Amino acid sequence: MREYLLTLCITAAVTYLLTGPVRKFAIVAGAMPEIRARDVHREPTPRLGGIAMFFGLCAGLLVADHLANLNEVFAKSNEPRALLSGAALIWLIGVLDDKFEIDALIKLGGQMIAAGVMVMQGLTILWLPVPGVGNVALTQWQGTLLTVALVVITINAVNFVDGLDGLAAGMVCIAAAAFFLYAYRVWVSYGIEAAAPATLFAAILMGMCLGFLPHNMHPARIFMGDSGSMLIGLVLAAGAISITGQVDPDALNLYAGSEKAAVHQTVPVYIPLLLPLTIIAVPTADLVLAIVRRTWRGQSPFAADRGHLHHRLLEIGHSHSRAVLIMYFWSALIAFGALAYSVNSASMWIVLGIVFLSAIGLVLLLLPRFRPRVPVWAQRFVPPRYRRRQAPETVAAEAAEPDATDATEAAETEERAPVTAGVSGVNGATAIGARSRFVDRR
Repeated sequence: MREYLLTLCITAAVTYLLTGPVRKFAIVAGAMPEIRARDVHREPTPRLGGIAMFFGLCAGLLVADHLANLNEVFAKSNEPRALLSGAALIWLIGVLDDKFEIDALIKLGGQMIAAGVMVMQGLTILWLPVPGVGNVALTQWQGTLLTVALVVITINAVNFVDGLDGLAAGMVCIAAAAFFLYAYRVWVSYGIEAAAPATLFAAILMGMCLGFLPHNMHPARIFMGDSGSMLIGLVLAAGAISITGQVDPDALNLYAGSEKAAVHQTVPVYIPLLLPLTIIAVPTADLVLAIVRRTWRGQSPFAADRGHLHHRLLEIGHSHSRAVLIMYFWSALIAFGALAYSVNSASMWIVLGIVFLSAIGLVLLLLPRFRPRVPVWAQRFVPPRYRRRQAPETVAAEAAEPDATDATEAAETEERAPVTAGVSGVNGATAIGARSRFVDRR
C-alpha cells in the first residue's frame, strides 16, 4: 500500500506543479477558444491542461518502475507499456484538438487506433465469466472489438461530462478510488497477480485528477480540454480491461463446486469487472441521453448542445458549485454502492443504505423547486429566492424615500478606486501574475 500511496503522491505533485507553467504556455500559444453557446464559463479560459496530466502519468509509471514491489508489474506484464503507448497517442490527438478543433470523426478514429495499439501490446479482454455458463473464451477478433468498444465508450462518456469546472476530474477520481479499492482487494486478499496492473493504473489516475483539481475548481484557471478528458477516460478504461476477463473465478476460491456454480454465485463480486461502466454510470447515462436526443432531432450524435445533465442542473436553479457537488454525490453513491455490494451482497443494510442515500440525493436534486414561505422576521436570514415578493406600491415608496445609509455607501463607492488584478478576459489573471479571488459586486 505504501508504494501505491507514494506513486499517487508523486503523480499528483508533478501534475500540480506543471499545471501552472502549462497554463502560461496555453495563453502564449493561443489555446483559448472563444466562448461558445453551450459553454457555462463567461471568460475565455486556457486549455491544454492534459499536458500536465500526461506528464504526471509518465512520472507515476517511472516511479513505480523503480519501486521494489511494483517493479514486478513491469517485469511480468506488458500492460503498463501498452497503456503508455495508447495514452501518448490519444493525448497527442487531444492537444491538436484543443488548438485546432479537429473534426469529431477524426477524433473517433484516433480513439479506435489508440485502443488498437493497446490491444496489439497485450492489453485486451481474454474471456468473460457469464452467469450460468461459465468462462466464455473470446476469439482474437471478439476480444479486440469488445476492448475497442469499451475504450471508445469510456473516453466519450468522460469527454461529454466535462462541462463544468472540476466536474470530470472529480467524477473520474471518485470512480478511480472505488476501482482501486476493488482491484487492491482482489490482488492482496486473494493473491491474484493479474489485478496488480489495474491497481497501479487506478492509483496513477487518482494522482492525475487530484493534482489537477486545485487549478480546475470553480472558478477554473485552466481547463483540461480534450487532451485531458480523453486521457483520463482511456486510463480508466485500461484499468477495467486489465482486470476484466483475466481473473479466473475458481482462483478466488469463494465457493466450492463446479465452474458454472462458482461463476453464478460470484456474480456480485464480478459486477464492477463485467460492468466497469457502473463506476462511471452518470457520464455513461449522459452519453446515451445525448446520442438519443441529438438523433431524435435529426442532428449528428457529435453535435454539441446544452442538454447535458449538468446543464439541466443549472436550469433547475442550482449554482455552479452545487451542481458539481450533486454530480459528485451520485457518482460516489453508484461507484461505492457497487463496491459494497460486491464485498457483501447478502447484507440488507447495504441495500437499505443505498436506498436511503438515493432518497437524500433526490431531495437535494429537487431542492430549488421548493419555495417555502418564510416569515417576515426571517426574510433577512434566507437567500433572496426564498423571500416574499413585495407589492409594487411598497417597492416604489421605499425607492422614493432617500436613505442615509445608501447615501453613505454611494459616497464611499465614489472615493474607492477600482482595483484590477491582471488582464481582463483571462479569469482576472495574467500569465505571470496572481488573480483576484474576490468578485467586485458593486
